[in-house]
Amino acid sequence: MRARAEAVAAAEKAATLIESLPWLERYRGATIVVKYGGNAMVSEELQRAFAEDMVYLRHVGLAPVVVHGGGPQINEALRIHGIESEFRGGYRVTSREAMDVVRMVLTGQVARTLVSLINAHGPLAATVSGEDAGLFTGRRRGAVVDGEVHDLGQVGDVVAVDPTPVRRLLDAGLIPVVSSIAPDGDAPGESLNVNADAAAAALAAALGAEKLVILTDVEGLYRDWPDRDSLVSEITDAELEALLPSLESGMIPKMRACLDAVRAGVPKAAIIDGRSPHSILTEIFTTAGSGTEVVPASATPTARPTSDEEHA
Repeated sequence: MRARAEAVAAAEKAATLIESLPWLERYRGATIVVKYGGNAMVSEELQRAFAEDMVYLRHVGLAPVVVHGGGPQINEALRIHGIESEFRGGYRVTSREAMDVVRMVLTGQVARTLVSLINAHGPLAATVSGEDAGLFTGRRRGAVVDGEVHDLGQVGDVVAVDPTPVRRLLDAGLIPVVSSIAPDGDAPGESLNVNADAAAAALAAALGAEKLVILTDVEGLYRDWPDRDSLVSEITDAELEALLPSLESGMIPKMRACLDAVRAGVPKAAIIDGRSPHSILTEIFTTAGSGTEVVPASATPTARPTSDEEHA
């Protein structure tokens, strides 16, 4: 009886591998930019699962690039340093004092931890900051809340990307782990806290990535939150643009990043649930996918066939 159960389990695993074959063929050699954040960063189990996913992508012939945030870790570090956390319009207000903490956490803690987890499987990952070798150039921004512009301090947008330092790591067979900090192009010597979702979108466009994947703390995009039946599997850029003003403030930067990436030429962008182990593999290598995928309005709607189409 036990042998039969093991045989059934083995057959199911084989079926899963076969299901991934067309996606392996499609994405082999492709660059995939993954924004790493949320609960996946604070759970040791999810950290290890994420690192395994990146190693798997690398070994099956894809070129993953990780852009990470560090919200939970930054919140804790600011608390320890007695600096109050404040958000406006979904963005963190960042003073010069807070910026020093942000840089320390992103480049000295989060990036190093992730690289160590990936490199437990071999010398496969290396860190790079948006401040390194001209990777990012930033410009300060404010936030509009209820029609009023609010100052965010040392917070900016990525206005230029030179992907050369990331390409060098990819050419060396490495997995780049990118910290979302940018030098202020208008104020030499100043650094900006850049939203990691937006930084990932800008980098995906500059690299000519095949896909952008953003990990978040929900199952995907809901047309009418909190109605869970309104979860969207696929949405066009035009539909998303119309929906953006009605979204929760925390979801807007993530969906804006997906929209910007697709509008900049990235064929697909997706937000997926980072609380689910190996959701990245489900998103990339199965027909069902995971979360919500954003595609150009002109795209042929065949990315995620229905169950009837799968068996036709």
